Amino acid sequence: MQTAENISKKYIDYNGAKENHQLSFTAVVDCNSFYCSAERVFRPDLQNRPVVVLSNNDGCIVSRSDEAKAAGVGMADPYFKSKEIIEKNNIAVFSSNYNLYGDMSWRVMETLRMLMGEDKVEVYSVDEAFINMDAIPFNKLADAARQLKEVVEQWTGVAVSVGVAPTKTLSKIANHMAKANKPVTNCVTVLDTVECVNEALAKTPVKEIWGVGTQYAEKLESFGVYDAYQLSKMPEEWVRKNLGGVVGVRLLKDLKCQPAIGLDEELTEKKMIATTRMFGAPVSKLSDIKEAVATYTSRAAEKLRRQSGAASVISVFVVLKEKRNPAERFRHGSTVSRAMSLPHATCVTSELIKPALQLAEQAYYKAVNDHQANLFQKAGVMLSGIVPDSTLQGNLFVPAAQNNGRMLMDMMDNINFSMRNDMLKFAASGTERNWKMRQELRSPRYTSRWSELREVK
Repeated sequence: MQTAENISKKYIDYNGAKENHQLSFTAVVDCNSFYCSAERVFRPDLQNRPVVVLSNNDGCIVSRSDEAKAAGVGMADPYFKSKEIIEKNNIAVFSSNYNLYGDMSWRVMETLRMLMGEDKVEVYSVDEAFINMDAIPFNKLADAARQLKEVVEQWTGVAVSVGVAPTKTLSKIANHMAKANKPVTNCVTVLDTVECVNEALAKTPVKEIWGVGTQYAEKLESFGVYDAYQLSKMPEEWVRKNLGGVVGVRLLKDLKCQPAIGLDEELTEKKMIATTRMFGAPVSKLSDIKEAVATYTSRAAEKLRRQSGAASVISVFVVLKEKRNPAERFRHGSTVSRAMSLPHATCVTSELIKPALQLAEQAYYKAVNDHQANLFQKAGVMLSGIVPDSTLQGNLFVPAAQNNGRMLMDMMDNINFSMRNDMLKFAASGTERNWKMRQELRSPRYTSRWSELREVK
């Protein structure tokens, strides 16, 4: 039986010739078919039944359980084209339930922070996190990875895969291997020796390397570089020239077990805040677009206040409905946008809605006049030029009540947070909102609405 000391001798210090060098390790914890897994937490009857989750407006399939994949459901396939397979295989279908997914994501990430420490976890996306494993002894890496998986699944009910390797890029490859052969790996793969790393690299096509897009993959293949192992053997200057400069060099070092992409601190203060949505059905009226823009501005302002910020620039855009032949590949329509610098930075919704509606009207008429557009499928609002609201000064030349806008907004946010469903909203947001996106198959918001709590009989 090999001891940890014997195993560690298989390491090579890629920065020099020193042997017996133990590298640091990074893990990536990735939720399996996250949206489907979150739906199953509160529906035990779905554990062995195929499940799919749809995109905004119930358009395309954005998450599939393993059973649904085996049945032949393709990722990003239009829902209407997959209905025959779905009905034939008794597949459960859900609209996207972002309230539920956001809360379940928070539970997974909090579990990881409790287990590994706040400073050891980098939340990479809603369903994925990197973890610094330096505190774990080398001979305990596999056990620690398995324990991470078991505890997360036990505490949250969300199935996860864990990949462990000396660098971020390699941990992504390890995680991919863990998912690709679940019966063998049990969703855990540890690349802990040079032999394991090289074998994994040789099995990874360049198009599947984290950070290598389609265009770069095609370029690498044109040079005869087809897998990650071949790329890891290329000279640094060649990579710098042909793979995005410094970014490519960092990727190369990661593939060579030289950590070049470190853990990032979670971004708590955003430099830009956006709220965009597809309409439930294409709209043609300016009044509908204004209602949507006012609603999105309110939502963006709430996000802005959460980070105690104030915006000095606002922009609005609309996306035209593309006229196309049904046989053609889908593509987004043209985008028309307008922006404005505000007289002073603000986080008060009413002070943001007024210019937003002016910009929406300008964008609408430009689309109608320049593009002969009569149908719109999407709109959005972006706030930028963000500064801390603590730096803002009151205006001596307006009534005192107008300087209390932030206090009013705080009261409004508190009421909406506790009562939900936009209990208080601005009249410009409308009352009927016929343009809202479709969510005809959405499950209850089990964790964030008292009226939708799961009932146990």
